[in-house]
Amino acid sequence: VQLVESGGGLVQPGGSLRLSCAASGFSPGNFGNYYMSWYRQTPGQERELVAGLGSPGGIPYYDHSVKGRFTISRENDRNTVYLQMNSLNGEDTAMYYCRASDTYGTVVYWGQGTRVTVSS
Repeated sequence: VQLVESGGGLVQPGGSLRLSCAASGFSPGNFGNYYMSWYRQTPGQERELVAGLGSPGGIPYYDHSVKGRFTISRENDRNTVYLQMNSLNGEDTAMYYCRASDTYGTVVYWGQGTRVTVSS
């Protein structure tokens, strides 16, 4: 299984970015069985959970710092998960990682990350 993030870059404060995470290597239909989440990490800090979603119609989880600004979504038929990020500020600057985990959290896959820099 491989997770590939894209969509990061440099954006001004108040701007928006949409991150994508394309998954490959899952057996047909199995991607939908995985809980997909986005984490972020800054130098010297631990990786922190930003948002997660179990199914397209499920209840998403958001860290309090991004609630109301970020939206996680997924398209199981495309094996892809997204993170729409609005009203970005400097504290959102980080490397963003996509994560896939099975029901019990015993099988976990990570992407290589995409960098988001919020600066004027």
